[in-house]
Amino acid sequence: MSTEIRKPLPPFTLDEAKQKVRMAEDAWNGRNPEKIALAYSADSQWRNRDAFFNGRPKIIEFLTQKWARELEYRLIKEIWAHSDNRIAVRFVYEYHNAEGQWFRAHGNENWQFDDNGLMEQRHASINDVSIDESQRKFLWPQGRRPDDHPGLTELGL
Repeated sequence: MSTEIRKPLPPFTLDEAKQKVRMAEDAWNGRNPEKIALAYSADSQWRNRDAFFNGRPKIIEFLTQKWARELEYRLIKEIWAHSDNRIAVRFVYEYHNAEGQWFRAHGNENWQFDDNGLMEQRHASINDVSIDESQRKFLWPQGRRPDDHPGLTELGL
Protein backbone atom coordinates (compact mmCIF):
# COMPACT_ATOMS: atom_id res chain seq x y z
CA MET A 1 0.00 0.00 0.00
CA SER A 2 1.20 3.50 -0.82
CA THR A 3 2.42 5.81 1.93
CA GLU A 4 1.56 8.89 -0.13
CA ILE A 5 -1.19 11.02 1.43
CA ARG A 6 -3.27 13.65 -0.40
CA LYS A 7 -5.65 15.40 2.02
CA PRO A 8 -8.50 15.73 2.50
CA LEU A 9 -9.14 12.02 2.96
CA PRO A 10 -12.35 10.08 2.41
CA PRO A 11 -15.05 9.84 3.52
CA PHE A 12 -15.55 13.42 2.34
CA THR A 13 -17.76 16.07 3.86
CA LEU A 14 -19.31 18.49 1.35
CA ASP A 15 -16.67 21.11 2.17
CA GLU A 16 -13.86 18.57 1.74
CA ALA A 17 -15.30 17.40 -1.59
CA LYS A 18 -15.49 21.03 -2.77
CA GLN A 19 -11.86 21.48 -1.66
CA LYS A 20 -10.81 18.43 -3.73
CA VAL A 21 -12.63 19.85 -6.76
CA ARG A 22 -10.93 23.26 -6.45
CA MET A 23 -7.53 21.63 -5.92
CA ALA A 24 -8.02 19.63 -9.12
CA GLU A 25 -9.14 22.73 -11.05
CA ASP A 26 -6.13 24.71 -9.84
CA ALA A 27 -3.72 21.91 -10.75
CA TRP A 28 -5.16 21.44 -14.24
CA ASN A 29 -5.07 25.20 -14.87
CA GLY A 30 -1.39 25.07 -13.94
CA ARG A 31 -0.87 22.57 -16.80
CA ASN A 32 2.04 20.71 -15.19
CA PRO A 33 1.51 17.01 -16.05
CA GLU A 34 4.17 15.70 -13.63
CA LYS A 35 2.68 17.62 -10.70
CA ILE A 36 -0.90 16.71 -11.61
CA ALA A 37 -0.05 12.99 -11.84
CA LEU A 38 0.94 12.99 -8.15
CA ALA A 39 -2.73 13.46 -7.17
CA TYR A 40 -3.50 10.05 -8.71
CA SER A 41 -2.60 6.62 -7.40
CA ALA A 42 0.40 4.99 -9.08
CA ASP A 43 -1.95 2.59 -10.91
CA SER A 44 -4.86 5.00 -11.39
CA GLN A 45 -7.41 3.91 -14.01
CA TRP A 46 -8.54 6.54 -16.53
CA ARG A 47 -11.16 6.84 -19.19
CA ASN A 48 -11.03 10.15 -21.02
CA ARG A 49 -13.41 10.31 -23.99
CA ASP A 50 -12.33 7.23 -25.99
CA ALA A 51 -8.92 6.79 -24.31
CA PHE A 52 -8.44 4.13 -21.62
CA PHE A 53 -5.14 3.87 -19.72
CA ASN A 54 -3.57 3.22 -16.30
CA GLY A 55 -0.79 4.73 -14.25
CA ARG A 56 1.07 7.97 -13.74
CA PRO A 57 3.42 7.66 -16.74
CA LYS A 58 0.39 7.38 -19.06
CA ILE A 59 -1.32 10.29 -17.29
CA ILE A 60 1.75 12.45 -17.88
CA GLU A 61 1.94 11.39 -21.53
CA PHE A 62 -1.79 12.05 -22.04
CA LEU A 63 -1.73 15.52 -20.44
CA THR A 64 1.44 16.53 -22.29
CA GLN A 65 -0.18 15.65 -25.62
CA LYS A 66 -3.48 17.28 -24.60
CA TRP A 67 -1.92 20.67 -23.89
CA ALA A 68 0.18 20.55 -27.04
CA ARG A 69 -3.16 20.58 -28.93
CA GLU A 70 -5.41 22.54 -26.56
CA LEU A 71 -3.79 25.98 -26.40
CA GLU A 72 -4.57 28.76 -23.88
CA TYR A 73 -6.51 26.22 -21.82
CA ARG A 74 -8.68 27.55 -18.98
CA LEU A 75 -10.93 25.33 -16.86
CA ILE A 76 -13.70 25.63 -14.28
CA LYS A 77 -14.89 22.60 -12.28
CA GLU A 78 -17.99 22.42 -10.10
CA ILE A 79 -19.06 19.68 -7.72
CA TRP A 80 -22.17 17.79 -8.78
CA ALA A 81 -22.41 15.17 -6.00
CA HIS A 82 -20.30 13.28 -3.48
CA SER A 83 -20.51 10.23 -1.23
CA ASP A 84 -17.91 8.48 0.89
CA ASN A 85 -14.85 8.18 -1.41
CA ARG A 86 -16.50 9.38 -4.65
CA ILE A 87 -17.03 12.79 -6.20
CA ALA A 88 -18.95 13.67 -9.36
CA VAL A 89 -17.90 16.87 -11.13
CA ARG A 90 -19.13 18.88 -14.06
CA PHE A 91 -16.66 21.10 -15.86
CA VAL A 92 -16.19 23.45 -18.77
CA TYR A 93 -12.94 24.51 -20.37
CA GLU A 94 -11.99 26.79 -23.23
CA TYR A 95 -9.05 26.48 -25.58
CA HIS A 96 -8.04 27.04 -29.17
CA ASN A 97 -6.28 24.78 -31.63
CA ALA A 98 -3.18 25.56 -33.72
CA GLU A 99 -5.37 27.09 -36.44
CA GLY A 100 -6.86 29.59 -33.96
CA GLN A 101 -10.34 28.03 -33.70
CA TRP A 102 -11.76 28.39 -30.20
CA PHE A 103 -13.71 25.66 -28.44
CA ARG A 104 -15.70 25.28 -25.26
CA ALA A 105 -15.61 21.73 -23.90
CA HIS A 106 -18.41 20.59 -21.57
CA GLY A 107 -17.96 17.47 -19.50
CA ASN A 108 -18.58 15.30 -16.48
CA GLU A 109 -16.13 13.33 -14.40
CA ASN A 110 -16.62 10.57 -11.85
CA TRP A 111 -13.80 10.23 -9.36
CA GLN A 112 -13.01 7.48 -6.86
CA PHE A 113 -10.33 7.90 -4.20
CA ASP A 114 -8.28 5.42 -2.22
CA ASP A 115 -7.93 5.65 1.58
CA ASN A 116 -4.91 7.97 1.20
CA GLY A 117 -6.88 10.54 -0.81
CA LEU A 118 -5.29 9.66 -4.16
CA MET A 119 -7.63 9.37 -7.13
CA GLU A 120 -7.70 5.74 -8.19
CA GLN A 121 -10.34 6.06 -10.91
CA ARG A 122 -11.27 8.91 -13.26
CA HIS A 123 -14.03 8.57 -15.83
CA ALA A 124 -14.54 11.61 -18.11
CA SER A 125 -17.13 12.29 -20.81
CA ILE A 126 -16.52 15.47 -22.84
CA ASN A 127 -18.13 17.29 -25.77
CA ASP A 128 -16.44 20.13 -27.68
CA VAL A 129 -18.39 23.02 -29.18
CA SER A 130 -16.80 25.49 -31.62
CA ILE A 131 -17.12 29.09 -30.46
CA ASP A 132 -16.04 32.46 -31.79
CA GLU A 133 -13.28 34.14 -29.84
CA SER A 134 -15.82 36.86 -28.92
CA GLN A 135 -17.91 34.20 -27.10
CA ARG A 136 -15.16 33.31 -24.64
CA LYS A 137 -16.07 33.61 -20.96
CA PHE A 138 -12.83 32.45 -19.32
CA LEU A 139 -10.65 35.52 -19.74
CA TRP A 140 -8.37 35.47 -16.70
CA PRO A 141 -4.59 35.23 -17.26
CA GLN A 142 -3.38 31.64 -17.70
CA GLY A 143 -3.08 29.81 -14.40
CA ARG A 144 -5.33 29.61 -11.36
CA ARG A 145 -8.85 31.02 -11.76
CA PRO A 146 -9.17 34.11 -9.54
CA ASP A 147 -11.34 33.60 -6.45
CA ASP A 148 -13.68 36.41 -7.55
CA HIS A 149 -14.24 34.93 -11.04
CA PRO A 150 -17.74 33.47 -11.44
CA GLY A 151 -18.18 29.70 -11.47
CA LEU A 152 -20.17 27.63 -13.95
CA THR A 153 -23.55 28.21 -12.36
CA GLU A 154 -23.04 31.97 -12.17
CA LEU A 155 -21.95 32.02 -15.83
CA GLY A 156 -25.04 30.09 -16.90
CA LEU A 157 -22.96 27.16 -18.11
